[in-house]
Amino acid sequence: MNQAIITTKPNEITPQTSQYAYQQVTALVTDSLTSEYSRVMYAHALNDFWAWYDDNGRPALTKAVVNRYKVHLQAQDFAPSTINQRLSAIRKFAKEAGDNGLMPNDIAQSIAKVEGVRTAGVRTGNWLTSSQAQDLLDAPDASTLKGLRDRAILALMLGGGLRRSEVAGLDFDNVQQRDGRWVVVNLLGKGNRVRSVPIPSWTKHAIDVWANQAGISTGRVFRSINKGGNLSGNSMTSQAVQDVVKLYAQAVGFDISAHDLRRTFAKLSSRGGADIQQIQFSLGHASIKTTEIYLGEFQDLTNAPCDALSLRLSNA
Repeated sequence: MNQAIITTKPNEITPQTSQYAYQQVTALVTDSLTSEYSRVMYAHALNDFWAWYDDNGRPALTKAVVNRYKVHLQAQDFAPSTINQRLSAIRKFAKEAGDNGLMPNDIAQSIAKVEGVRTAGVRTGNWLTSSQAQDLLDAPDASTLKGLRDRAILALMLGGGLRRSEVAGLDFDNVQQRDGRWVVVNLLGKGNRVRSVPIPSWTKHAIDVWANQAGISTGRVFRSINKGGNLSGNSMTSQAVQDVVKLYAQAVGFDISAHDLRRTFAKLSSRGGADIQQIQFSLGHASIKTTEIYLGEFQDLTNAPCDALSLRLSNA
């Protein structure tokens, strides 16, 4: 089935469905989106769904099958927000497939009614302390090209709070001087919001050292490096940025993701006295409430209610 996602039965993807067809259908979704961030996230979500779909014998694509996939995601202990993002991608796929005649409208509409997972309370994120963040920043081997690149990536995430997709898509033209300091300008983030992010001098220095050693000054700031330690492309993916964070986090004994460095930026800058509205501007949040969640403002884990209890173990 190379021409359409539906063949003999109008609501069924057959075992003959090719990977090429999956890519075509995924492209229907990503081409309909205006945000680069959303395109990357939706493509990743759909690729994961197709992999699960193949592993489960490619049953008739119905609302019941999508609900079964939701149960699978819940069993993997994904956060509600992650599950809901993946379901949004599938609902978007059903709409585009229906609009393009690749799926009966009644099937597409039923899939669009798959409910997300309710979020109860606020999920606690991970933050690094100042000393932990310094250990992570110092982890790459600055005597190698890859080490210099990775150090610059970590410096940008810790020093500016950028998302991994924003790091991967950063161009040299985005790094400019404004009001006597270095700023990442015209950064297109989530929801197509454009913002400018001030960065510390040590972040700019890390970028400069990497760029000089790599011999690059235009195009994407960060590039892929092969096993021989040489440049092997003109860009790198957001997943590759995630892999960089995971590599050095594990090396220094932390269990964190790329997004946790964004939380760390917010937390450490707040503790250092930065204004919460300015933190919001740097992060590109539409609401200051979201920034407060990043900072843990709704729950004080340092001065917790349990600390006020006058209880103890008598025989401890």
